Amino acid sequence: MAASPAGAGVRGLPFVLILVVAAAAIFAATKWVGNSYAFFVGYVVLQYIVLGTAWNILGGYTGYVNFGVTAFFAIGAYSTVVLHKLVPTLPLPVMMAVGGVMAGLVGIGTGYLTLRLRGVFFSIATLALAVVVQTLITNWDFVGGARGAYVLRPRVAPLIGGEYVEYLFLLMLGTCIVVLATARAIERSALGYGFAAIRDDEAAAEASGVPTLRLKLIATALSGGFMGIAGAPLPFYVTYLDPASGFSLNYAVNAIAMPLIGGTSSWLGPVIGAVLVGGLQEYLRVTISSAVNVLVAGVLMVAFVILAPQGIVGLFQGKKR
Repeated sequence: MAASPAGAGVRGLPFVLILVVAAAAIFAATKWVGNSYAFFVGYVVLQYIVLGTAWNILGGYTGYVNFGVTAFFAIGAYSTVVLHKLVPTLPLPVMMAVGGVMAGLVGIGTGYLTLRLRGVFFSIATLALAVVVQTLITNWDFVGGARGAYVLRPRVAPLIGGEYVEYLFLLMLGTCIVVLATARAIERSALGYGFAAIRDDEAAAEASGVPTLRLKLIATALSGGFMGIAGAPLPFYVTYLDPASGFSLNYAVNAIAMPLIGGTSSWLGPVIGAVLVGGLQEYLRVTISSAVNVLVAGVLMVAFVILAPQGIVGLFQGKKR
């Protein structure tokens, strides 16, 4: 018998508290380092944790591989550009919420329009979505079009003081808590069992009475919404946003590679993949060049697909069994 939402929430409360304590410890440790670069690196890794977990909700739990990551990510980023131009004093958390809603609505539309598409055909459709969104943004003069737009961040972070990058880091830490708690709750709920049924055999799930359409719409909305939230702070992070940076191949490759490397069967997989790959990429960015980022993610992804198809988490679970 499925657990009630209230019961699931009570059981999930200790996990949320653990995440909050871990986030506080991470922020304190980064603050103790006393180097603003640590916050920049930490922000990137946290951003990839959110992106990887968001992709995993649709690609890992439900089995629908999404190649249109940059579309949802850029919708969140450019929503912030629009809001910043219209209401410059609007708080960034509100912009993140709006970006998430916009990307989530596009996710619902994508799920509804691609209802009959499965497997590789769905993946091609999401790739086409990214191309369409990038074309629209490139030709939209209000957000800078092809020439891009500047977004000047405040000198001092609101609420906490200090540099603004610390504020961005803190917001992404909070986003990680929400996204990871949601992913874990999905795993242990009737919703997660429904996603798994679709992933294993959608036709059989449909025949068994599983509301596949509703579940797919929920998955695309959650996945797209979280990607939009991850992208919303980007204009304040880079201060200059153009289509090349908003639709960077890094986001598309890393969002897929990190869950596959870490493992798609658990919320922990994207976290491990993001810390491992994101940390390695930032190290190589400083020591060699940022041009090798996609190469590193691609090589590791191919290696893990061949040697450990279930990822790092699946590898340890197999040894435990």
